[in-house]
Amino acid sequence: MRRGPLGWLDGGMTQNATAVTIRTARDRRAFVAPLVTTLITLPLGLVALFFAGISPMACDSCDGEVAHRFDDSFATAFTVLQVGLAVALVLVVTAWALPWQRRHATKRVLVAALAPTAVALAWVLFHGMVDWP
Repeated sequence: MRRGPLGWLDGGMTQNATAVTIRTARDRRAFVAPLVTTLITLPLGLVALFFAGISPMACDSCDGEVAHRFDDSFATAFTVLQVGLAVALVLVVTAWALPWQRRHATKRVLVAALAPTAVALAWVLFHGMVDWP
């Protein structure tokens, strides 16, 4: 009788146990996706926040009803941008926090890809919601 790497006598169980062991093994390249998304998402989010912060200067010369519409739409749109950036930050932290096992590799890459997408979506929503003069 032959024993497998885990000490079981059944060859079928050994193959299944080996597959499970490979899936739960530590992934040596698990840091790549979170690192790339951090290097892309954080600067992208800071640039979006900077340009959203200086965008009220577009209505410096506005007065009356135009200024009122701009201010109201800007306040709502800036809140949406901040929520979108917070979601992106949560996605970056989640990409780093997922267990570094091979079975979580797909989830880690998906979450890492969603983070800069959330920043871009938040910027598009912000830009579309503001009633520009």
